[in-house]
Amino acid sequence: MSNIVLLTERHRYFLYTEATDMRKSFSGLCGIVTNIMQLPIVDNDVFLFLNRDLTHLKLLLHESEGFTLLCRRLDKGRFKMPACENGAAPMKLSASDVIALVKGLTLYRYNPGSPLS
Repeated sequence: MSNIVLLTERHRYFLYTEATDMRKSFSGLCGIVTNIMQLPIVDNDVFLFLNRDLTHLKLLLHESEGFTLLCRRLDKGRFKMPACENGAAPMKLSASDVIALVKGLTLYRYNPGSPLS
């Protein structure tokens, strides 16, 4: 992963949990955010999208001066979709969750009520 954009806790991260057509660009992805995810687009918000095969990821970042769109394709392996607790609703992630997802690591959430705790 490149160091062009710093993924820090000053951003808010939202993962769209449905498969996304990777032909979509700025306007199409913004349409998903506002119409389907029903989220306002606010400065320092980052929205993540994965394709059906989990081989492509798009990261849409909004800052005061405009949008940045980053694409990542895995030549080998797949991105690991985190377990979704709330169906198709957007999943809020931390910066470390996003970095792990982009690197292809599996995300596990600690659940204090689980039998393993």
